[in-house]
Amino acid sequence: MASCGLWEDALAELTVDVAKFVNGQVEKCHPISEGTTTRRKRKPHIVAVINEMCTGCSGSPACVEYCPVADCMFWVPDQEHPPFGKILVDPLLCIGCKLCTSKGPDGSFLEGCPWDAIDMVPLAEFESTYGAMPF
Repeated sequence: MASCGLWEDALAELTVDVAKFVNGQVEKCHPISEGTTTRRKRKPHIVAVINEMCTGCSGSPACVEYCPVADCMFWVPDQEHPPFGKILVDPLLCIGCKLCTSKGPDGSFLEGCPWDAIDMVPLAEFESTYGAMPF
């Protein structure tokens, strides 16, 4: 598991601040999602938000593997409790496809994350909580 420098508030709050993503202040660690690198054309109707139930699946999260967008889902190590950590979602890259919540390990289909750690939040609710997205 790779370690990396973290933005200060990530461990304290584990919430998403859109401005930090816009300004490029978020350092993304592996495991990290792979896939398309084309910029989305519009804002999605829903956005994936990782809640406090995320365990990071012991460094091998299934949700990251199924995300079709490069660098959208990534690992945030817990500096106080290594080797544990959590997953975060880049709201500027999320397309609201729900693939991170619909498939589990080895292609098995689940009703969602086994820990119920991914919430699909309507865009208006997301922006009122975390700040407006520029695109």
